[in-house]
Amino acid sequence: MSSWNEILEDLKEQNPNYRAQYLNALLISSLEKISKLRNGKNVIFYASAFLQKTDPLLTQITNGDINLFMAMLHGMDFSKGLTLILHTPGGIPTATETIVEYLHKKFKYIETIVPTFAMSAGTMIALSTDLIIMGHQSQLGPIDTQIQVGGRFVSARSIINQFRKAKADINKNIKNAHLWAPILGGMTPGLLVEAEKANVYSERLVASWLARKKYKDPNAIAKYFNSPALHKNHGKRIDRDVCKKQGLNIHELEESQDLQDAVLTAYHAMTILFEQTIASKVVINNSGKKWIINSAQPTKIP
Repeated sequence: MSSWNEILEDLKEQNPNYRAQYLNALLISSLEKISKLRNGKNVIFYASAFLQKTDPLLTQITNGDINLFMAMLHGMDFSKGLTLILHTPGGIPTATETIVEYLHKKFKYIETIVPTFAMSAGTMIALSTDLIIMGHQSQLGPIDTQIQVGGRFVSARSIINQFRKAKADINKNIKNAHLWAPILGGMTPGLLVEAEKANVYSERLVASWLARKKYKDPNAIAKYFNSPALHKNHGKRIDRDVCKKQGLNIHELEESQDLQDAVLTAYHAMTILFEQTIASKVVINNSGKKWIINSAQPTKIP
């Protein structure tokens, strides 16, 4: 395995004009190794720079991402199955549904590898697959829907709770209405209805995907990942041991040293790429096809 520091040191020794090519070659060679170790499966690495870039609109899963996956799948032998590597904070559930349904129409078998983070809608994608491979450091997260309000993403459940609290406070004392007026006035018409619908949307989707994979109690698993009483925070860490207890099909990344080395090398290379370039999202496959979305503009690289 090439550690983060080792890759960074090697990168410093490269001609500055060829550092991007070095990272690109390292990524592709790592994905090729992963493909061989996973019995020749197709490999796609979907990653975003949410740890390095501040604009969630560039790093979230969006409706436009279906185009990225369509480009990556072109020319693949679908009978070999898919190994999907995810590094994402999540994003729009409807976009996630589109991606999941598209992938499952193409592949009979899909497995997910989570190097570190596959949160929110990323967790939804992982839960739709046949197998999830996680390391000690890997984590999934709650799937309570986040909706876009005023250029940022807000928990649908938080919106509902805020309305309920406002109603209770005002019913208790009408004089409280003027305290809530600035907050309620800043919410768009129909927001509460939208939030109420979104609140159950992710859970129902996940339950249907788990049922498709013949899990014993898909509704209970989906409800666990969407439980406000258990998780409290949308960013809560759900590790592989907890996932196993919920009945998910989990394999430990450390079971194969070669696979762990290849996955973490790809992950470290991607992290450095995000730190040293304007790339906000990268999707790359083991054949070398790559699509980069930059902070400035989207760029497709052959």
